[in-house]
Amino acid sequence: MSTAVPQIRIPASYMRGGTSKGVFFRLEDLPPEARQAGAARDKLLLRVIGSPDPYGKHTDGMGGATSSTSKAVIIAAATRPGHDVDYLFGQVSIDQPFVDWSGNCGNLSAAVGPFALQAGFIDAARIPHDGVCTVRIWQANIGKTIVAHVPIHDGKVQETGDFELDGVAFPAAEVQLEFLDPAEEGNAGQGGAGGGPMFPTGNVVDTLEVPGVGTLQATLINAGIPTVFVKAADLGYTGTERQDAINGDTAALARFEAIRAQAAVRMGLIRHVGEAAGRQHTPKVAFVAPPASYTASSGKVVGAADVDLLVRALSMGRLHHAMMGTAAVAIGTAAAIPGTLVHQAAGGIARTAVRFGHPSGTLRVGAEAALVNGEWVVSKALMGRSARILMEGWVRVPGDCF
Repeated sequence: MSTAVPQIRIPASYMRGGTSKGVFFRLEDLPPEARQAGAARDKLLLRVIGSPDPYGKHTDGMGGATSSTSKAVIIAAATRPGHDVDYLFGQVSIDQPFVDWSGNCGNLSAAVGPFALQAGFIDAARIPHDGVCTVRIWQANIGKTIVAHVPIHDGKVQETGDFELDGVAFPAAEVQLEFLDPAEEGNAGQGGAGGGPMFPTGNVVDTLEVPGVGTLQATLINAGIPTVFVKAADLGYTGTERQDAINGDTAALARFEAIRAQAAVRMGLIRHVGEAAGRQHTPKVAFVAPPASYTASSGKVVGAADVDLLVRALSMGRLHHAMMGTAAVAIGTAAAIPGTLVHQAAGGIARTAVRFGHPSGTLRVGAEAALVNGEWVVSKALMGRSARILMEGWVRVPGDCF
């Protein structure tokens, strides 16, 4: 008979942010061994989510077995002046025993402000009875500031409302997000993306030689999250594809991973393509196309006149069901800069905001770009998301799992 190890319980909240959801923790509530970066923390979060799961179901954990739902967040009191909280994001691999700390989750960023308010990180004197509370967030993975404008009603976070977000079944209250200086990665935290220019190669369009795929034009950009943009037509796509068209094609997924790996080397994120398998969260890879009509996964018809361009993006090796929030920042930034493949797909005209079509519908994102001393600078990117607590209490894990 094996020795029985009791479970431990850890205070946590299960939250939706944008089109993602994840398990949120206060740093102080984690077991002492997991309050700092390292193997104990990673093992704990893997067990919470239910990874690695060779069945790809996350039956024995809180994950949802997709890149959008295999996530963990740790919130701590701010360590930097002028901020309210530190926000650390972990993308938990579904079938491999690792947590990727190399980037942010833009969707879950929408839930950080509400969580900070609910968890008591914000001085009560700053919370209006009715109105909006501004929460300044230090994104520790990439070393950047996010400002969340959280609606307040009757002194509490307003979660219900009529704001509709394609990719989310029910309306909720809108949380406005500002990603400050998104195109210049700061001094990264645990495993973060590190420093680097907006265009790491110095070009708005590069030529990628990808073995087994061919020669492709690509825009390699650091904005929100390192992202690789290629043309849908160069890969035989229209930009109207839904998830099953890509995720059911193992050869297509292999091609996208090969593109991602080559681009990661060119962007200086890894030294050689063999390291890409251990860095699944970044860079993202996306393909773009001019506007066209299509039917979204909800059955909603998106007309060509409804969008400025089409974008499909992959996350953790699979086509995303909607759009990652950080990739949306990259889209908005690239759309504002002449010559990028995103700017070309959007008609090649000057823009301060762009509405793009994704598999679940459409999304609008704005970016403030200016040419300074011959180089493009983006001061902020803006978008509206929503967030909601789904459940709160404790998660339980075997006491010897970390």
